[in-house]
Amino acid sequence: MKLGALAVTVVLWASAFPAIKVGLDGYGVAGLSFARLAVASAVLLLAAPLLKVRVPRTADLPLIALCGLAGMSAYQVLLNWGEVHVPAGTASLLVSVAPVFSVLLAAAFLGERLTVLKVLGSAVALGGSALIAVGGGLGYSGAAWVVLAAAAVQAVYHFCSKPLLKRYTGLEVACYAMWAGTVFLAPLAPQAVHGFATAPPPATLSVVFLGVLPSAAGFVAWGYAVARHSIAVATGALYLVPAVALVVAFVWLGETPGWVDVAGGAVSIAGVVLLSLSRGSGRTAAAAPVPPEPARSAGGSRRAPAP
Repeated sequence: MKLGALAVTVVLWASAFPAIKVGLDGYGVAGLSFARLAVASAVLLLAAPLLKVRVPRTADLPLIALCGLAGMSAYQVLLNWGEVHVPAGTASLLVSVAPVFSVLLAAAFLGERLTVLKVLGSAVALGGSALIAVGGGLGYSGAAWVVLAAAAVQAVYHFCSKPLLKRYTGLEVACYAMWAGTVFLAPLAPQAVHGFATAPPPATLSVVFLGVLPSAAGFVAWGYAVARHSIAVATGALYLVPAVALVVAFVWLGETPGWVDVAGGAVSIAGVVLLSLSRGSGRTAAAAPVPPEPARSAGGSRRAPAP
């Protein structure tokens, strides 16, 4: 069951990249960005009492808003914009370098020491991504840099969520960020409504798929998995996401990556692996610590975070 949750997470998150390609046909960047988050938010809101998601403290709302703005709103818009020109599998390779930006943010704002292994891993990963970005034409290269920007804002989400994870579970933080991100993208709702009325059925099905499975169910499966595996095993499984995305994109969309994309992606993932080695693997990816004063749950009762 534990390994099954990791496998489900990998497959769902990998399948999101080709699904975005399909959803863009009819919804566009703006409509798809809002529609995906809206569907996911609705599903998570309905499931919140069953998942025992607590109401966050008022003092944490600014940080939650920042997480939603960066990790959900900005990430969705940038990734969708980039995938207009970048193949789905290649986009997954570029997004895989997000840990590099997390390391750089931690060094800049938390004073974490940059070891030789961290510097080497970061340089290798970014070098592989740069190889992908410059390997295509002008429009392709520009879009590749936009996808890299999506990886950067995803790192901002992970960085800003660290203080929240001391008081809430990872699943709760993901729910809060999803809801906040949906609010920030509310001005794009008319484009989503227009897409729903005019888009071909496969595009609408992809929007529903993205919201229900990769966005909502994916975070639930990930929350279950990281509470039962070591950090090394849980994060190590995510290295499989680009490989699975390439396979799904080939089967679903008929995309065949070029040798530059494959080579650059392999270099990037090697760099991210070096980064993970520099962090060590002795800790356990357990749920967040119990806060001294648990917040009120969505159903009205007070409880500690789920294990």
